[in-house]
Amino acid sequence: MFEGFKPDAIKFLRQLEKNNNRDWFAENKSRYEQVVLFPALELVADLVKPIERVSPCFTAVAKRSGGSVMRIYRDVRFSKNKLPYKTNLGLHFRHLKGKDVHAPGFYFHVSPSEIFFGAGIWCPPTPDVAKIRQAIDEDPDRWKKLWKTKAMRTQFEQQGESLKRPPRGFDKEHPLIDDLKRKDHIVVTQMESSDLLDRQLINKLTKNIKSSMAYVRFLCDALHLPS
Repeated sequence: MFEGFKPDAIKFLRQLEKNNNRDWFAENKSRYEQVVLFPALELVADLVKPIERVSPCFTAVAKRSGGSVMRIYRDVRFSKNKLPYKTNLGLHFRHLKGKDVHAPGFYFHVSPSEIFFGAGIWCPPTPDVAKIRQAIDEDPDRWKKLWKTKAMRTQFEQQGESLKRPPRGFDKEHPLIDDLKRKDHIVVTQMESSDLLDRQLINKLTKNIKSSMAYVRFLCDALHLPS
C-alpha cells in the first residue's frame, strides 16, 4: 500500500543529477529501489482501480519493466547526450491500444526542479496529428466546450511543439489556428513537493485524471480509439 514518498526521493534524484555515472548508480541502486522505485510501484498499484473507474481503456501496471513506471535508464544509442540515467521519475498511464509514450494517456513527473501531472499525447505520428486536426476542424463546438470547464481554464496549460506556419489545407485566419498548428497535444498542471508525502497523492492524481478526461476522450475519438 502506498503511504507516500519520503523526502529522500527528491534528494536521491538531485544527487543523481550530480553523479550521473554507472559507478555511483551501482553503489546507490538499492537506495534508488527503496526510495523511488518501490514507492512508485505501490502508487501505481493503488491507482489501478481509481483509473479503471474513470475509464477501463487506460492502464496502470505495477511492473518493474514494461509497466507504468518508466525506466530510469536512458536510451543513448542515437543521442548526443550520453548520460546513462534519467534524473526524474516518470509514470505513464497509457491507452490499452498504445505501445509507448506516443499514445493518449496520463503522465506523472517527479524531478528535483518540478513535479507535474500531464494528459494528452506527446509527439504523435504525423497521421495521428492530421486526424486530431480534422476532428478539431469538424467539431469546433465540442473542442471549445471542453476548454470552458473550470479545470481546463484555470488548472491546466497547453504545452508541446507547434508548427510555425498553418498546416497544409488550413487558412491562417482559421479561428482555431493555434490549436491546428499543434504537433503535441498535452496539458499540464504543476504540483508541489508536499503532494508526494502521503496517500493523498492518489486522490490528487485521480482528480487530475477526471478533470482532463474530456480532453483525452476528444483525442481518443479523433484517433478512433475507445475511451
